[in-house]
Amino acid sequence: MTVPLAVVGLLLVNALVVPRQSAEATAGSALHLDGGDVHVRQDGPRDAPALVLIHGLAGSTRWFDPLVPMLTRSHRVIRIDLLGHGQSAKPASGGYEVPEQGRRVGAALDELGVRHAIVVGHSTGGSVATALAEQRRDLVTALALIDTGPRLDAFISDGPVGQLMFTPVVGPLLWRLRTDGLLRQASSTAFSSPGYQIPQQLVDDVRGMTYHAFTATSRAADEYLKRRALPDRLAPLGKPMLVIFGEDDRRWRSSSAADYTAVPGARVELLPGLGHSPMLEDPPRTAALLLAFTALHATQAD
Repeated sequence: MTVPLAVVGLLLVNALVVPRQSAEATAGSALHLDGGDVHVRQDGPRDAPALVLIHGLAGSTRWFDPLVPMLTRSHRVIRIDLLGHGQSAKPASGGYEVPEQGRRVGAALDELGVRHAIVVGHSTGGSVATALAEQRRDLVTALALIDTGPRLDAFISDGPVGQLMFTPVVGPLLWRLRTDGLLRQASSTAFSSPGYQIPQQLVDDVRGMTYHAFTATSRAADEYLKRRALPDRLAPLGKPMLVIFGEDDRRWRSSSAADYTAVPGARVELLPGLGHSPMLEDPPRTAALLLAFTALHATQAD
């Protein structure tokens, strides 16, 4: 009998989670790369297999905070603020194209001495992870995508406030006048778990962006999907892949996750009761799936 991936993962969570202070950790640091500094965080043993976590639009390394304690006993966990996000540079010019973001993630891993890694991307971060895998097959050993829309027509909505943010004249005005309440309303479609309260630090992530970085990243993500759907990009790469999708995602149709079955060997896991951000809405369930997946493929990483 085949043991479900989630069951394997829960066993690993229970076996591996340890007090935070027992894992080797460092504060965040800036890497000086062309086009602007990139902020990275590293947690866990440096000699463990590398697990790279890439956030989505208007996020930061902090979107993975709940997962890190469950991942660091068995992995060197590396989180990266994409250009324009978190504590990374926010240039007023270019650099926000998805392939360029992927290239920069690869350059950051080179600086850190990482030769092989399993890469996890949430939402737009999944497109960046895909671009990295396209460019650096030597570096990426396996991929996990969390609520990453496979194609543009699978998109549902940013919600009323989110849509206004991209409207000429109105959008820039709303950005200048943005309050915590407005940002929480705009971010609400990223969550579906009943009673979930958006942490203040996630609101601060959006507030810390420039309007140009926010809109340029969104347009770049759309353009990347318009040029070619993600399953079509991933199928020729031959990389093991896990797709995690909240069944109640309000930004991307969860039924579209089935598109990834066109990728040979891809495993798709739908999570009932969760929305666009499972790693925040239910960290243990998300960590369980990631740990079970990495247990199968992390032996290739170093």
